[in-house]
Amino acid sequence: QVHVVESGGGLVQSGGSLRLSCAASGRTFVAMGWFRRAPGKAREVVSTISCNTGRTSYADSVKGRFTISRDSAENTLYLQMNSLKPEDTAVYYCAIRTTGSTYDVWGQGTQVTVSS
Repeated sequence: QVHVVESGGGLVQSGGSLRLSCAASGRTFVAMGWFRRAPGKAREVVSTISCNTGRTSYADSVKGRFTISRDSAENTLYLQMNSLKPEDTAVYYCAIRTTGSTYDVWGQGTQVTVSS
C-alpha cells in the first residue's frame, strides 16, 4: 500500500519562501503532484510532474514562483515556493497517480499561511 507524508508548511510573510516535501512509500508511479484548497474554495491543482518523462505543469497563478521537483531515488517530491502571496494561503496536498489516469493516493495535507 502506498503512503505519502507531507511536511514543510508553516507561516510566512508575503514575499517569503517555503519548501514543501512529500515522502512516498512504494514503487515508481505515473505522476506526482501538489494540490491546494483555500478556505471556502474548491481544491485546485498547483503543479504536477511525470515520473516517466519529468515533464512538469503549473497553474497559471504560480508560474514563475513555484518549482516542482522530484528525487526519484528517494521517491520524494518537493515544491519550492518563492514570492509567496496571501492568496497562496491554503492546505497543500501531495498526491500520486499510481497506475491510472487519476490521482488516487493523497497525503494528509500541510497548512501554508502567508501573512500580508
